[in-house]
Amino acid sequence: MKSILKRNNVKISGKGTQPMMFAHGFGCDQHSWQFITDAFQDDYKIILFDYVGAGKSDLSAFDPQKYSELEGYAEDVLDICEALNLRNVIFVGHSVSSMIGILAANKNPEYFEKLILIGPSPRYLNDEGYTGGFERSDLENLFEFMDSNYLGWSSAMAPAIMGNASRPELGEFLTTSFCTTDPEIARSFARTTFFSDNRSDLKHVKVPSLTLQCREDIIAPEQIGKFVEENTPQNTLYLMRATGHCPHISEPQETISAIKNFLK
Repeated sequence: MKSILKRNNVKISGKGTQPMMFAHGFGCDQHSWQFITDAFQDDYKIILFDYVGAGKSDLSAFDPQKYSELEGYAEDVLDICEALNLRNVIFVGHSVSSMIGILAANKNPEYFEKLILIGPSPRYLNDEGYTGGFERSDLENLFEFMDSNYLGWSSAMAPAIMGNASRPELGEFLTTSFCTTDPEIARSFARTTFFSDNRSDLKHVKVPSLTLQCREDIIAPEQIGKFVEENTPQNTLYLMRATGHCPHISEPQETISAIKNFLK
């Protein structure tokens, strides 16, 4: 148990008993939740963690084979649930963590009560009859840039992902997060994320879920939110006023309000 909690740098707080687990997206760590978690401290047991390679996780635990599939990350989520004996978890996942949460909940639904999916995408690549937002050539160029100059890539991509060009401090916050992630592991996680296809997993979700979809999101366009809603049983779609891909950072109050309304 101790090794799992150390591996993923698990932090527990809050005055409540029902667990609320926050799972960060690519290039981030648990600090990305700092703008919204206070709103849930009185009512829930807050579980924060870092995926291997992010934040203060144990970098030596990185296994390229295990983490070449999102299932490897889902295993870590389930490990944490088991180590802490969690039940009725409200899982809040940002970006790729939305699909990681779905994989974990499909494998062990008894651990989870609800899923909150912030900017989810079951497939980033365009396919016949499906618009994911990216062509394979787009992603290959992205990875080429990432491989040759990770810090330059971070400085260019983080503000674009954040959106909100009129508030450059938000892009800087995300850039700093990207730059503190281990570059080699980040490149591996990016490939695992962007080449994943979890469309067939949506129909197996057994717990109620909320999709928070932003406007002007270059990573998960609006049609993706509709796709998730239409293909996931018991899913509610909420189209936010927030723009960009990180509403929990750019518009924390709207994010808190949407989550609380769903949990009621």
